[in-house]
Amino acid sequence: MKLILIKHSAMASICMCHFILKLTIVCTVVVATLGDNTTDSYWLLRIKSELIDPLGALKNWSPTIHICNWNGLTCEVDRTHVVGLNLSGSGISGYISGEFSHLVSLQALDLSSNFLKGSIPSELGQLQNLRILMLYSNYLSGNIPSEIGNLSKLQVLRLGDNMLAGEITPSIGNLSELTVLGVANCNLSGSIPAEVGNLKHLVSLDLQVNSLSGFIPEEIQGCEELQNFAASNNMLEGEIPSSTGSLKSLRILNLANNTLSGPIPTSLSLLSNLTYLNLLGNKLNGEIPSELNNLSQLQKLDLSRNNLSRSLTLLNVKLQNLETMVLSDNALTGSIPSNFCLTGSRLQQLFLTRNKLSGKFPLELLNCSSIQQVDLSGNSFEGELPSSLDKLQNLTDLVLNNNSFTGSLPPEIGNISSLKSLFLFGNFFTGKIPVEIGRLKRLNTIYLYDNQMSGPIPRELTNCTSLTGIDFFGNHFSGPIPETIGRLKDLTILHLRQNDLSGPIPPSMGYCKRLQLLALADNKLSGSIPPTFSYLSQIRTITLYNNSFEGPLPDSLSLLRNLKIINFSNNKFSGNIFPLTGSNSLTVLDLTNNSFSGSIPSILANSRDLNRLRLGNNYLTGTIPSELGQLTKLNFLDLSFNNLTGHVPPQLSKCKKIEHLLLNNNRLSGEMSPWLGSLQELGELDLSFNNFHGRVPAELGGCSKLLKLSLHHNNLSGEIPREIGNLTSLNVFNLQRNRLSGFIPSTIQQCTKLYELRVSENFLSGAIPVELGGVTELQVILDLSRNLFSGEIPSSLGNLMKLERLDLSFNQLQGQVPHSFGQLTSLHVLNLSHNHLHGLIPSTFSGFPLSSFLSNDHLCGLPLALCSEATGKERMQLSNAQVAAIIVAIVLTSTLICLVMLYIMLRIWCNWIKVAISSEDGGMVEQKTRNGEYWKMNSAELFPSPDKQNSATTCICDQKIDAEARENTLVR
Repeated sequence: MKLILIKHSAMASICMCHFILKLTIVCTVVVATLGDNTTDSYWLLRIKSELIDPLGALKNWSPTIHICNWNGLTCEVDRTHVVGLNLSGSGISGYISGEFSHLVSLQALDLSSNFLKGSIPSELGQLQNLRILMLYSNYLSGNIPSEIGNLSKLQVLRLGDNMLAGEITPSIGNLSELTVLGVANCNLSGSIPAEVGNLKHLVSLDLQVNSLSGFIPEEIQGCEELQNFAASNNMLEGEIPSSTGSLKSLRILNLANNTLSGPIPTSLSLLSNLTYLNLLGNKLNGEIPSELNNLSQLQKLDLSRNNLSRSLTLLNVKLQNLETMVLSDNALTGSIPSNFCLTGSRLQQLFLTRNKLSGKFPLELLNCSSIQQVDLSGNSFEGELPSSLDKLQNLTDLVLNNNSFTGSLPPEIGNISSLKSLFLFGNFFTGKIPVEIGRLKRLNTIYLYDNQMSGPIPRELTNCTSLTGIDFFGNHFSGPIPETIGRLKDLTILHLRQNDLSGPIPPSMGYCKRLQLLALADNKLSGSIPPTFSYLSQIRTITLYNNSFEGPLPDSLSLLRNLKIINFSNNKFSGNIFPLTGSNSLTVLDLTNNSFSGSIPSILANSRDLNRLRLGNNYLTGTIPSELGQLTKLNFLDLSFNNLTGHVPPQLSKCKKIEHLLLNNNRLSGEMSPWLGSLQELGELDLSFNNFHGRVPAELGGCSKLLKLSLHHNNLSGEIPREIGNLTSLNVFNLQRNRLSGFIPSTIQQCTKLYELRVSENFLSGAIPVELGGVTELQVILDLSRNLFSGEIPSSLGNLMKLERLDLSFNQLQGQVPHSFGQLTSLHVLNLSHNHLHGLIPSTFSGFPLSSFLSNDHLCGLPLALCSEATGKERMQLSNAQVAAIIVAIVLTSTLICLVMLYIMLRIWCNWIKVAISSEDGGMVEQKTRNGEYWKMNSAELFPSPDKQNSATTCICDQKIDAEARENTLVR
């Protein structure tokens, strides 16, 4: 028993010794690793501590594991030092530590495609053995440290796709062993340093997508081994240096999208190894040098979007390896050379779009049997397409749009079995679509819009079962839509708008289940929407406007959940609109000019992206749903010409983007709410022909973008607010037939863009404001008729020289027609009738009818009577007061004349009756008349006695006749 116990005790001692030994070894390693700052592992663990490692790429970087087994590391042969570190695409983030400088044996450092940020530490310049430094595709910032130039052994430097700034450091020229320099997409500025020319062994120079400016340095010729020079998408300027032609090893030259100018240097023809030349998007001018035909190895050539001119001199017969030629968007003229292409050509892509090329379709292209894509669009080619077009058996894309081609499509086009895209729009093609087109089984796009083609859409077209897009807009196609249209299962676009198509929509169209756009507007189609439309689950746009569709909408349309644009306007649809509310993605719903009835569905508010809601000219009833206020992106709301009632919901004040609010011709009531003034984007407000009452809110003056304000035919009262003058963009202002009173505010002069003003049939009073003459853009009409305006017509209205119609009738205006009105030479409708105007009518108004001037006081001049005639008539046509005054004057004058006449007659009579005093025998005086008869007169009767003289009061003339006079006789 004791022996057993001793044995167990000995074994336990041995195990303990082993454990202690292992622990001692581990601790020694840990102490050595963590405490010895001369080892790479020490510095790498410090570097690890500054990094974030969500994917665990650094998980085995542990003191318990030999450094050479750590992920991403490569050691020397003796496994003592790290020579390579590759953590590319490891998902690490954080900062690049300056501690990397202690890895003195490091030859390759690759931290690309991570999430590192901060600056590139200058300490990296101490890694004298570094040959490869790749930090591209991170979020590094700051400048490229000049210390990078100390890495004398560096061969590859790739820093692209970061957020660096500043210039390319000139010290880069010290890297005499450098073969690859990549700093693309780094937001670098400044110029390309001339020191780049010191890099004799440089093979690839990638400077693309920066903000580099200035000239390309002539010193670039020092890069004798350069094969790839890419500096596209910068701001380089000046000419391409001719010294570029000395880069004999160059295979790729990409200087696209800069502002390089001048001609293309002919020295580029010396680049015998060049396979890729891209100079697009510059300001190069002159002709394309024919010397470029010497680039026998060239495969891709892009000179598009420059100012190159003159004729095309490049010949594919010499550029035998050329596969792609892009010369679009220049000013090339003439035609394609007759020897452009020979049999055996490798040319696959030819893009000459948007030049000034002319002539007929170039038959020379028919020799390019290898060609796959031809784009001659946007030129001036004319004539008919050749029937031999089917020689191009490899052709996949034929793009001839926007030219002047004529004639019919050749039936032989159906023999090009490889054809996928046929773009012939924007020409003058006529005739029918050849039925042979149904042979093109690979055809996926056919665009014939904007031509003059006619005839039916051939049923054979539906044999092209690969079709995804059909656009025949703007032709004269007639007849029905082929009933077999449903065979086109992959069709996504069917655009047949603006033709003469008739008949119903074929039910089979519902089987085009991938259809996304259906445009059948502007035709003569009729019938109803087939229920099979419910299968069009991917449809986004349906436009059926300007047809003769009728009947209620099928309820199954509510299954179309992806609809965004619906335009059924100008048809004869009836019933309610609920079937169109199944989608919550609507952006446009236009149902104007139909016969829809019922209420407006509040569920429309679920389409939060709805920006155009047009339901005008229907028979909708009920109130405006308050839920429409949730449509915060709404910019056009048209509910006009319906039978809507109630108030305008205040929730619409949340529709801050609304530009057009049309609620006219309904039965809406209530006051105009001040919140309308908060709609800052409002450009058109029409509330006319309703039952609104109360004042015009002054807050409308806050709608500074308002162009049209129509409030006519309501019961509005009060004054026109002065704040209307804040509507400086206003073009149309209509308040006619309300109950407004007060003055027209003088602030109206601030509405300098107003060209139509109507305030007739109100109770406005006072003088017409002089300031109105400052609104010199008034053109359509100025209508102030049927109000209570008084005073004179301001002469300033003569400044409205663009005005075409002026109506001031039925007011209380006085004075003369201003002479300044003679300047209104644009006026063709004038009404000044029923006022109190007088004086001469300006001669320029002589051509207006009499009705323009009726019922005034004393207007004269053509077309009324001349002013001299009018004066005579005025005497005959006096007022009652004037007549009474004249009568009184006549009576007084007549009385005075009578008295004077009587006095004169008495004087004469008194002298005439002088007679002699009668004799003593009786006092009788005998007188003999002319007839020889004697008259006997009693002198006593002529001369009364003294007793009677006092009573003779009737004698007017009291004469004293002396004795002698009495004795004489008066013979007559």
